[in-house]
Amino acid sequence: MLATWPAHWILPNPEYKVSRLNMKPSLVLKMGQQLTMTPQLQQAIRLLQLSSLDLQQEVQEALEANPMLEMADEGDDDYGSNGADTSGDSDDAPSVTIPEPVAMDAIEQHSQAEEEGNWNEQIPNELPVDTQWDDVYQTSASSLPSNDDEEWDFTARTGTGETLQSHLEWQLNLIPLSETDQIIALSLIDAINADGYLEESLDEILASLDPELEVELDEVEMVLHRIQQFEPVGVAARNLSECLLLQLRQLPADTPLLEQAMKVVKDHLELLGSRDFAQLMRRTRLKEDQLGKVISLIQTLNPRPGSEIASGEPEYVIPDVIVRRDNTRWIVELNQEAVPKVRVNNHYASMVRRADSSQDNTYLRNHLQEARWFIKSLQSRNETLMKVATQIVEHQRGFLEQGEEAMKPLVLHDIAEAVGMHESTISRVTTQKYMHTPRGIFELKYFFSSHVGTAEGGEFSSTAIRALIKKLVAAENPKKPLSDSKIAGLLEEQGIDVARRTIAKYRESLNIAPSSERKRLV
Repeated sequence: MLATWPAHWILPNPEYKVSRLNMKPSLVLKMGQQLTMTPQLQQAIRLLQLSSLDLQQEVQEALEANPMLEMADEGDDDYGSNGADTSGDSDDAPSVTIPEPVAMDAIEQHSQAEEEGNWNEQIPNELPVDTQWDDVYQTSASSLPSNDDEEWDFTARTGTGETLQSHLEWQLNLIPLSETDQIIALSLIDAINADGYLEESLDEILASLDPELEVELDEVEMVLHRIQQFEPVGVAARNLSECLLLQLRQLPADTPLLEQAMKVVKDHLELLGSRDFAQLMRRTRLKEDQLGKVISLIQTLNPRPGSEIASGEPEYVIPDVIVRRDNTRWIVELNQEAVPKVRVNNHYASMVRRADSSQDNTYLRNHLQEARWFIKSLQSRNETLMKVATQIVEHQRGFLEQGEEAMKPLVLHDIAEAVGMHESTISRVTTQKYMHTPRGIFELKYFFSSHVGTAEGGEFSSTAIRALIKKLVAAENPKKPLSDSKIAGLLEEQGIDVARRTIAKYRESLNIAPSSERKRLV
């Protein structure tokens, strides 16, 4: 027999449920670590990874946004670059020297006072009617030519990069064509790629024209032949064979073996590409020495004629660090032309009052603090760049003195451990930063490379291995070029253990063709 329980015992109590949900707040003490990126630290990291050109733009934006900042003259006493000599006790270690700018304030002020004093005496009250401005005032502009300057080129200083299409359209305007042929020619020019080849077929170009023009395919081909006579020679070709033929037809008729070269290009270009010289000699009935001269003539042609026309503005590289040799020492210094010279405006800084909490004074005080942080971030960037560049030069002295074959293996961890910084910081410093050396201008990342083990248990840089491969290929027998396995064997004789696949990867990175494509007649 089951007992009968009261209903309020079986059903949940609503008042008890509410009391459990109404929990009281309490204080709990916990320990932990958290990295906070302050705005100043974010600014320092951002400046650290900027290139010299981007840094100049960043400084310009800061000057426009902060009235407390101003550009400092090179002769100002309150602006200077701090240098540290890390040569230590050894005379062979590289030293860091940054020359202090020469103070020119007195000289500039003196010359300015003289100019202001003599300015009123140089201006006449009235000018004669027939007198020209240049007869009275001495104007100077280094960018303008003199009357007898025949080498001055206005377009070289003011022109924007010329494209292949604009170059062809300029030549098109010099020849007499009907309005219909002009439209056809413009359509053909638009279909020419950067290498100078016609990407679309004549049927496709004909289909793209207005049907009201009633143009035939023969007329399109006739206009194409006119464009193929433009400069650069070989432009508007439909394939490689036609491109080379156009260039051969422009050569003088008395060029030796010209007809044989045209026959090879027209009928046997595939055999030439596959280096099947035996089959070529049978097909063309040429002797080995004659075929060699024909190939030499063909190699003088340009398979990409469009590359002769500049397709854009040139890109300039401003080195951040300059390395030079002084007797037995290597001197590392910042490029003063690439270092922004920024200082605090003393006039505005003197207007800041300590005990004033007005809106204007708060505005000036905040911008003054931001200006100081910005200058400090620039100094920190320069110091870090100098530390990293100095360690790179000290580690890669063999490269500076002997060349790529003496390059040592180097990774970011090695420099980070030497300067006491994190690898991510070293990666930011070496990105888009360039070093000017007696051997050329290199990005800082160029000096970092992986290593390959040697038979003696040492290490060899991958950059040095690439240099050895280039050297072996340059000295090989053209009739019997070295294969990847042969190159690996030659390196193994020097104690460098490199797999054949690694040799192939390094060879491809150097844009060196395989041995089958490097074979040629002498």
